[in-house]
Amino acid sequence: MARTGLYALLAANAAVVTVFFLQAGFASNALIVMGRLAGLYAALLMAFQLLLVARLPFFDRRIGMDRLTSWHRWVGFSLLWLLLAHGVFIVFGYAQASSMGPVDQLVDLAETVEGVLRALVALVLIMAVGVVSARYARRRLAYETWHFIHLYTYLAVVLAFTHQVAAGSTFTASATATTYWYTLWGVALGAVVVGRLVLPLWRNLRHRLRVTAVVPESEHVVSIYVSGRDLDRLPARAGQFFLWRFLTRDRWWQANPFSLSAAPDGTHLRLTAKTAGDGTAALRHLKVGTRVFAEGPYGAFTTMHRTRPDTLLIAGGVGITPVRALLEELHGHVVLIYRVATDQDAVLYAELTELAHAKGAELHLVTGPARPDKLAPRDIATLVPDVADRDVYVCGPPGMTTAVLRTLGDLGVPKPQIHAERFSLAG
Repeated sequence: MARTGLYALLAANAAVVTVFFLQAGFASNALIVMGRLAGLYAALLMAFQLLLVARLPFFDRRIGMDRLTSWHRWVGFSLLWLLLAHGVFIVFGYAQASSMGPVDQLVDLAETVEGVLRALVALVLIMAVGVVSARYARRRLAYETWHFIHLYTYLAVVLAFTHQVAAGSTFTASATATTYWYTLWGVALGAVVVGRLVLPLWRNLRHRLRVTAVVPESEHVVSIYVSGRDLDRLPARAGQFFLWRFLTRDRWWQANPFSLSAAPDGTHLRLTAKTAGDGTAALRHLKVGTRVFAEGPYGAFTTMHRTRPDTLLIAGGVGITPVRALLEELHGHVVLIYRVATDQDAVLYAELTELAHAKGAELHLVTGPARPDKLAPRDIATLVPDVADRDVYVCGPPGMTTAVLRTLGDLGVPKPQIHAERFSLAG
């Protein structure tokens, strides 16, 4: 429902923008007309992009940050192409009308038309963010580096908006159009301020989180217990995750997404992390009493979206952490399939065994190399014959998750019953 609402919101605003564009009148040059229209749609997408990254609880709990992040990525690249089209069409259109060369025309526009130079700077910034957001570059950048570069997007947004105010004829064509654009951008920017700044600050001031225990689970896995004030009023659910900052001298600037590995009980929160790199390895050495700044909770990987009384949980690797929390909260008959390479890789397995026994759930540990696929349709159908009559929650490495989702489709599990989260965000 929330997803349909976002689509409808974007479509309705695209129609409104088109009407305002038609009412403002056409330029004599077709290239300028296309450039202006591309610029207007780019401005609309930019405002929509802000809404996607605002992390508003209403949308996050119903859609999920992983899906919102995917939309953000595709909207971002669409926005980049629209901005390039806007610049190219405008420059070539004015060059055609003035008989100047495109480069000379660009320089002339930057020197004589208010806001054009700011728009060029905004375009360069957005192109830079687009480059570092490409998969090849993203995989080679630390999260903090990528995030810092991404912050320049907000500067680009401000510059683009001032360009629109200064040079956009559609923006000032009527009092109604001006009110619409200011309202649109005010709502988008306000959503970012509330979701990314006001709400996290207010929650952390209210709950005052601190580390209360650090428990090594294995050589490469550690659990961290966090407590604070009034945690029973924190709207966290099993299956969700936070962006955690541990406020030590060497870690305060690092934010890592880790799922809750136990259902919130109103007194403490627990996260379990695989200490794979230098940053996460330092978690093992956190001291009790360390202050914590947590953004969240985030994610739609919760029981809120259940459609059936019985459930199948499928986890891979450290993707077991949100699944373990879900197992604690779920009612009805539950089957849990845990896919790992070796028995030693089964994180929290003793807990899972005890919890499954207490809840009357079935626990299947599936071990072995990635090939051959041990979660193929025949394997899942053998373990869970009634899989099509259950809600299915899947969390694990992207490759495994994609393969399992394909398998569930082959087994005829309806899409509304399938809930997935990639542990690149959740684990």
